[in-house]
Amino acid sequence: MELTGLDIDIGTRTPTVLLNSADASDLGAHPLDRVHITHDDRVTTGIVEVTDELVGAGELGVTRPLGHITGTVDVTLATRPDSVAYLKKKLDGIELELSELRAIVRDINRDRLNDVELSAFVAGVYTNGMSRQEMIALTECMVAVGETMRWDSTPVVDKHSIGGVAGNRVTPIIVPILAAAGLTIPKTSSRAVTSAAGTADTVEVFCDVDFSLAEIEEIVAETNGCMVWGGAVNLSPVDDKIIRAETPLSLDPPGQVIASVLSKKKSAGATNVVIDIPYGEGAKVESLSEAREMAEDCRHVGERLGMAVDCAITRGEQPIGQGIGPVLEARDVLAVLQGGGPASLRQKSERLSQILLDGAGVTEAASDILDSGRAEAKFREIVAAQGGDPDVTVADLDPGPVDTTVTADRDGVVTHVDNALVNELARRAGAPKDHRAGILLHCRTGDEVGVGDDLLTLYAEKAEKLDQARSLLEETAPIRVLRSGDVLVERW
Repeated sequence: MELTGLDIDIGTRTPTVLLNSADASDLGAHPLDRVHITHDDRVTTGIVEVTDELVGAGELGVTRPLGHITGTVDVTLATRPDSVAYLKKKLDGIELELSELRAIVRDINRDRLNDVELSAFVAGVYTNGMSRQEMIALTECMVAVGETMRWDSTPVVDKHSIGGVAGNRVTPIIVPILAAAGLTIPKTSSRAVTSAAGTADTVEVFCDVDFSLAEIEEIVAETNGCMVWGGAVNLSPVDDKIIRAETPLSLDPPGQVIASVLSKKKSAGATNVVIDIPYGEGAKVESLSEAREMAEDCRHVGERLGMAVDCAITRGEQPIGQGIGPVLEARDVLAVLQGGGPASLRQKSERLSQILLDGAGVTEAASDILDSGRAEAKFREIVAAQGGDPDVTVADLDPGPVDTTVTADRDGVVTHVDNALVNELARRAGAPKDHRAGILLHCRTGDEVGVGDDLLTLYAEKAEKLDQARSLLEETAPIRVLRSGDVLVERW
């Protein structure tokens, strides 16, 4: 079918084309089908959306990813990729072979699968799990389609947390500890998806995080380490596309998590990796047995990929640190580097750093590197190399100008601080987009409190966003206080 290609100023993640319903009927195309578009002797695949309004009969609307296709084009119905059949196998609980996983990864990378098909793959992995052989194959395939970093010396160390714990901002402390010890640590991190801040959001309070691979290599050559946003580089790009499908479904299947984490670490050139696996009420991994199973899989897959992987199984039933949100977490980080700060954040940072130091054969103690001031000096050196102010102080990092404080309405003991609710409250207040929005926690599980004692302070940059967070506070209890002598009884 000959049509006229028109540039439609709509940005889409997939190569989407718009067909008028009359043309779609003549072609036999339905929404999310694929068409081949021949233009200037080149054939491009587009994913179909059908409309009666945005384009007329005889026209083909091309969205921004295909904006180069204009003028007269020939459009034919395309067959589904072979990988669609493999997605169905996974939904049926059949273990996939290397060649089948390679085809799936290739088609995801080339945007040949539509969002429904990509969601089917995620659902299949979530429902039926993955064997270790599938995890290994998927990880290798994800590494193969992206760029990789290579370093002149080893060991190259790295760290990742499975996530789910608010305020768990250990990376900006671990990186300077290890870099100060002379180790290479090219740390790429994510932005927040459902939390109040990702590591990249918090580090952005101090300096730039968006760099090319060449720029990252220069920063690491100068300082031994970096703290950059992984989305700016093409390391395991298929992982980012799978995460896009997982997010609206709130699915995070363990096999996919392991492939996701280790593909990024392998792509970054890591030889020694520590994986933080928090478990407990409100964390992504709820039980100790699940955490141990994930740790075994991580070590096994890492070994097959040529990496030494150590796993730290940590308690994740409450937030780490006091601040939740970019600026408030940045305050905690700087305070710990200066010898103070929340004890929970310092302790966890030291322990994870020590695992990597020991694995790399470094005899120094992480606590000594912190206490000596060398970690703080290295942190400021990295901040300067990434375009930030090396002289920044805690006093420079002000939270939002509008706030409200929640106080205890009874005497008792704090029995639970809800990770998910704390994150959601901070997001309602504007975090992470509003860097100064978030929550300052005044208590931890096990603390005794009295009537009127502060439990948390909620900060926002705009009054209307603080009101949105307040409305959620009225419906929920992010911090649970049990009266002395009360007994929790559940009926089954």
